[in-house]
Amino acid sequence: MKRSFGLLNSKVVNIAIGIFMAALWGWFAYRHVVAFQNTNEWAYLLFCASETLTAAFFMFRTQPETVSVDPLDWLFAVAGTFTALLFSPAAWGILPVAKSMLVMGITLQILGLVSLNRSFALVAAKRQIKTAGMYRFVRHPLYAGYLLLFTGYILTNTTLMNVVLFVMTMGFLYVRMVREEKHLALDPAYGQYMRQVRYRVIPFMF
Repeated sequence: MKRSFGLLNSKVVNIAIGIFMAALWGWFAYRHVVAFQNTNEWAYLLFCASETLTAAFFMFRTQPETVSVDPLDWLFAVAGTFTALLFSPAAWGILPVAKSMLVMGITLQILGLVSLNRSFALVAAKRQIKTAGMYRFVRHPLYAGYLLLFTGYILTNTTLMNVVLFVMTMGFLYVRMVREEKHLALDPAYGQYMRQVRYRVIPFMF
């Protein structure tokens, strides 16, 4: 009975998160499409496309074998995902040439999503373990993409609010990653994968 209640609660929460994500994404997309129309900067459309792809993979993900019901896992997962959708285009950037970093981050994010396919999860959940594609090099290529993408974004759209959101987002994503691995490591197969692929985000560094 307790297990059934947990699964029901998880479905309700997932639906609520999906609705909230759709609304927040709509606002995010509108602001970045308008920014593209005003500046002809394709980076805004690319950023919008990458976040749209993430939302699509979330909506069409496979059903997990197990999913964390720890409230903190949900908190950091939701916060790490949604704070990035609060980034706003700005008229000034401290390092405009960082657009190349933004594009590299988007490319890495897309490659990570394609490698993960429908095993994408917002909250720590046990699905088929991915070891091919980008997952041969680091355990969390999506986070590597986020790091490059968000860093490039705030360097080209520099405002105090964007910097604060960047620090918050990266902090949330780090805690989310650590807690996610703690849940996944309960599976011996994932423990073996962790021993085979030593680095989480950056090869030979972290």
